[in-house]
Order: sequence, then C-alpha cells, then structure tokens
Amino acid sequence: MAQRNQFALLARRRFGPYFLTQFLGAFNDNVFKNALLLLLAFHAADRFAASSDVLINLSAGLFVLPFFLFSAIAGQLADKYPKALLMRYVKLLEIGIMLAAAVALYMDLVVPLIALLFLMGLQSSLFGPAKYGVLPQLADETELLGANALVETGTFLAILLGTALGGVLIGIDQTGRYWVAAAVVAIALAGYAASRAIPDVPPAEPEMHVNWNPLSATLQIFAGTLQTRLIIVSLIGISWFWFLGSVYLAQLPNFTRLYLGGDERVVTLLLSLFSIGVGAGSLLCERLTGRSVSVALVPVGALGLSVFGLDLALTAAQAQPELLGAVQWLTGDGSWRVVADVLLLGASGGLFIVPLYTVIQHRSAPGRRARVIAANNVLNALFMVTAAVLAIVVLGSGFSITWLFGLVSALNALLAVGLFLAEPEFLAALRRWFSAS
Repeated sequence: MAQRNQFALLARRRFGPYFLTQFLGAFNDNVFKNALLLLLAFHAADRFAASSDVLINLSAGLFVLPFFLFSAIAGQLADKYPKALLMRYVKLLEIGIMLAAAVALYMDLVVPLIALLFLMGLQSSLFGPAKYGVLPQLADETELLGANALVETGTFLAILLGTALGGVLIGIDQTGRYWVAAAVVAIALAGYAASRAIPDVPPAEPEMHVNWNPLSATLQIFAGTLQTRLIIVSLIGISWFWFLGSVYLAQLPNFTRLYLGGDERVVTLLLSLFSIGVGAGSLLCERLTGRSVSVALVPVGALGLSVFGLDLALTAAQAQPELLGAVQWLTGDGSWRVVADVLLLGASGGLFIVPLYTVIQHRSAPGRRARVIAANNVLNALFMVTAAVLAIVVLGSGFSITWLFGLVSALNALLAVGLFLAEPEFLAALRRWFSAS
C-alpha cells in the first residue's frame, strides 16, 4: 500500500473520492456562509430592527452551536456504523439543506437562511468524526501523515476558494442570489456523487449503544479521551491552533486596513498567502519526517507560530498613509516582511497541526477513534468561541489589534512550554529528529 509520495494517494480509489468529498463539503460550507454574511452585511440594516453586526454574529453562533450539541452523538454514530456509509447519509442531508437554501435565496427569505446555518453546522458536526476517523482505515501507517497533510491543505484551500466564490456570486447585480442557489445545490450533488465512490469500511464498534443525551454523551466522550496523556495534549494543541487561526483570520481585514494601509485586495492576498502557507507546511511534514508518525515537528511549528505572529504584530510601523491595492502595496516599504510573516505563520501552523491530527488517529483505540475526534470538535468550538470573547474584551478595552497579536503570540509560547513539559514525547521526538538529520 505504500506510495512514493502523498500526492499519489489522490489517484487511489481508497483516498481520491474521500478527499474530493471532504474538499467539496468545506468548499460548499464557505460558499454559503460567505454569501449569506455579505447578504446580511449589505442588506440587513434596511430590513431588520437588529444591526447587521448582531445578525452576522448570531449567524456565526448558530453555525458553531451544533458542534457543542451533537459532536458527541456524531462520534458514537461514526464508531458504531460504517463511516463511509455515514458520510453518504451526511451528504444527502447536505443536499436537502442546500435545496431549502436555494428556495430561500430565490424567494429572498433571509430569516430561514440564517436558521439553515444551524443545519449546516449540524451536518458539519456529523461529518467531522467520520471524516477524520476513517483515515486510518483508508491509509496505512506510512501514508497517514501524508494523507492528513492533504486533508488539511484541501480544507484551507476549500475555505479560501469557497469564501471567494460566495463573495463573487452574491455580488452579481440582480441575479447574485440565484447564482449562489444554483452553486450550493450543484456542489452538494457533486459531493454526494464523490462519496458514493468511497470504499466501504467495517464499523469500529457495531455493538455499542448510542447515548442520545447531548450533555451526558459529551461527558462520556471526554472521559474516554482522558486516558492517554499524549492524546489529551494533542487535542489541546489542535484546538489551540484553531484558537490562533480564528484570531488572525477575524482581525486580518481591519489589521490590513488600519495598520498596513491595504484595501480589500490586500486582505484577499494575505488570506491566500496564509492558506498557501498552511498547505505548504502540511505537505512538508511527510518529507521532513520520512513518512513516519512523529510529533517531532510540533515544537518547530509552535516556535514559528510565536515568532512570526509576534513579528507580524510589529509590522504596524510600516503602515501606508492611504489604502493601496495589492500591486501598489507590494511595492511599499515593509510589505514583503508582512508577506513572509503571513506565509511562514501559515506554514508553521501546518507543521504544528498535521502531526497532532495524525497522532490522535494513530494512538486512539480503533473502537473509540471517532469519539476522540468528536471530543476534539467540541474543544475546537470552545476554543474558537473563547478566541472571539478574548478579541472582544481586548479590543473593547482600547488595546490595538497589534497588541492582540502580540498577546496571542506570547500565550502560544506559554502554552507550548506547558504542553511539552506535560508530555515529554514532543521534545524527545524532536531530539531524535535532529539526530537523524
């Protein structure tokens, strides 16, 4: 089953359809979400008593809420039933949601569109445990790191491309809503078609009884993950990455406008560079570690997240006196320093997160693997909400975005030290990696 490199997996039936299915799912999520957020931002003020800011934050909250409510149940289902079959059912649910969204877009019904974000979050929370839990059944140990690298690269590119397409389509005069409606249904259908080709794999624990109580089920899955220190530390590390990512991505538009002197095109450029960086860092993991399941690169990624995050905060001194387009901005003083920081920040994130995802898949008991992923999804949502609260408190207290970036860089260094002291395997693996190099 061994392949010469991770890209060869894309041509294999046991991985290619799976990759396409998860890529199209993330792509469609972001086409729909960004189109709706732009619709609210530009048209909500004259139709609702609430401001567009309130509606946008309500929408974001509705999308995240199902991860708290249903991740534990989703993890149980993914361990009890064949994961490929479950992924197909989730894709059918996505088709139904997108058909409803198409009707709401056609009839210009904004409130149902906001409500449908909750259902989009539901199908995403159901999909996640099966998506990551099935990977060790589709790739062998020597391929697992590369497979995760491809998944992370595909996810960030899907987020970037989906966000861009949603914005372009909804911005078409008069007919934008119709184009979005057609796109989300077509992408959902394509995702289901791809899922039909995912190889069937046996269930991990078919005799398990599903606990349908969201609260007690969540407590149970966390109790099940608190048995291996390496997995606990890895779960915290993954969620911390999403904490950092949500801070940077949420603040990047205003940071670009207020401190870098760039317009929307510069924001798009920097978002693209961050996604490319994550993809590059992810894909480097296999080459740097010789395709072995190792956490050696996690400390390297953690160091880069602090160093390049802090340097990005210091770039405020290079702000331009007026808003510039991407080409003009790139010719200005200090712009290439920002480019390098954003690109290397993303690459550090890739080096950090891919080994962590791989190790929880490799070290988790096969019968509990999807529930461990479900616990991770709950933690991810909790950390991202915490990141939003932190940003609100810091910026609302009068501190600058650059100060916020410096703060999270320092927090990253402190957390990394704590995690690596709690689990010595990270630094031990790093020493072995340096010795082998």
